[in-house]
Amino acid sequence: MGCYRVDFESMEWEVPADGVRFKAFEQGGRKLRLVEFGRDFVEEDWCRKGHVGYILEGQMEIDFDGEVIVFGPGDGVFIGEGEGHRHKGKVLTDTVKAILVEEE
Repeated sequence: MGCYRVDFESMEWEVPADGVRFKAFEQGGRKLRLVEFGRDFVEEDWCRKGHVGYILEGQMEIDFDGEVIVFGPGDGVFIGEGEGHRHKGKVLTDTVKAILVEEE
């Protein structure tokens, strides 16, 4: 039987790098993450991973190799994987909270 409710409140934050932390739930080859980016979040190199998600709070700009788009509360994010979709994010507010869905 699968889990139908994800209780992010009961999970510990994981901190993989400065300026970013997340809580993740994995099941059936997919991962649901609650992610929080701080103003000190810096992507040193272009990200080539695909992302599907929803911005809950804050504003972030994403540079798609020269085309900059600002995402804010209520915006969906759908970024393809690969070199043709490379991108870098920059936080414009104190924090940005988002939900991301990823394939394992």
